[in-house]
Formats: sequence, structure tokens, C-alpha cells
Amino acid sequence: MDETAQNLSTTLSTRCRHTVWVGFGFFLLLFVTVGCWNPFAPGLQDGDPFEELLGDPSTIEGFFTRFQNAYQLRDTTLYGPLIASDFTFTFRDYDNNVDISWGRVEEMSSTYRLFINSQDIRIRWNNILSQERNAAGTRAQVIRRFDLTIALEASDLIRTDGAVNFIMSRSDSTENWQLESWRDESDL
Repeated sequence: MDETAQNLSTTLSTRCRHTVWVGFGFFLLLFVTVGCWNPFAPGLQDGDPFEELLGDPSTIEGFFTRFQNAYQLRDTTLYGPLIASDFTFTFRDYDNNVDISWGRVEEMSSTYRLFINSQDIRIRWNNILSQERNAAGTRAQVIRRFDLTIALEASDLIRTDGAVNFIMSRSDSTENWQLESWRDESDL
């Protein structure tokens, strides 16, 4: 090969390597900037993407919908955020004629046991007997009827109905409601 052809071959080889490295650098830059973008997944949005389906706990009706779905799906990750840190549950022990109460820890523990030991839970919220809210929209009392069916095993059904007396609170009118006090008025 003569010297001109060899210089031309070396120049072309250098340019090819340079083009390959530029192309690789461009591909790497493209991968880094959009490598985590998935054209088939929706973009992240503010708020809870499941509000419409599971209930928006920033409204009283949405709170009850979320509560119902937490029970029916037997999901403490949905139920837990509905329960305030200073929560109190109270029910009447008619045999001993006393009220029995417990706090959030006991509530989450007993609800968890109920969820894992049941095959199906159906709660239906019925009419609201009473609903009051303070002017700031940060505290509410709702007394509401319900029907509850719990399937422990296929043939072992527990059915009850009654009313709940909920006192709910939130830090401001845009936050989610949390259950501060639950007085069970079930017809057991």
C-alpha cells in the first residue's frame, strides 16, 4: 500500500473510532436522561391515585368509603391511616354492665387478627342518624347505621347490625379525616 492510501486508511479509521465514541456518548447521555422513563406508565401525580376507587378520606363520605374498603379488602395499610394516634374504641359489655375501651395499638392488633382470621368481610354503611361538624371543618361527629357480615369459614357466618358513633378530627379542613373515638352501638 502506498503512503497516501495508508494515511487515508488511518484517517478513516480514526474518524470511525471518533464517530463511534461520539455515538456511544450520545447514546449514554440519552440513556441517562430518559432511561427511567416508561412510555407505558402514567406519570406521577400529586395526591392519592386510589382516592376515586378507594374513597377520599378528606371528605366524610370518602372516609366511610375508605373504611369500608379497608374492611372488605382486609387491608390494615388502608385502615391504619384512618385511625388517629390518640384513638379510643369503646363498647358496652352488657353481661357485666360496664363500658370497655382500648387505644390505637389494641385496635390495630384486634383488626389485624380479624382480617387474617376471616375469609370475607362485608360492611354496608346505611343511613346517617346524626352528623355535626365544627365551623372550621376540623372536627365531626357522625352516628351511622351499618350491616356487617364476617365469614370466618365457609359455613361460619357472623351477622350483626347497629350503629357507630364516630368522632373524627383533622388538623385543617384540607387534611384527611382520622377516627379519634369510636363508640360501638351494635345490636349484639
